Amino acid sequence: MFILLGSVLGFFSVALGAFAAHALRRRVSAEQSAVFATGAQYEMYHALALIAIGLWSLQHPSSLLTAAAWFFVAGIVFFSGSLYVLVWTGMKRFGAVTPIGGLCFLVGWALLAIRAWHLL
Repeated sequence: MFILLGSVLGFFSVALGAFAAHALRRRVSAEQSAVFATGAQYEMYHALALIAIGLWSLQHPSSLLTAAAWFFVAGIVFFSGSLYVLVWTGMKRFGAVTPIGGLCFLVGWALLAIRAWHLL
């Protein structure tokens, strides 16, 4: 499931990144375009991490890996999603959600590290 989810999110990251580089750039400031691109970049990093977790889970299933993956998904929704909405709508209050996504990413990476530690 995480390989599929990572693949779909990776697809959307590329599509949204292309949208930001071409269509969006003409409609928003350079700063807003960079914010949008940051969302797409972090989405891609974590989509790739989801694929890696999915592959790792095939050999070493673990509730820690599953939890890490879901934290990455939540991070994409809250971090990248809030940046996308912030730029599209101009509503700055969506920026308050972004740190929640960042925290989800950090928890996901910590869980991944704990799982790797257990394999040493």
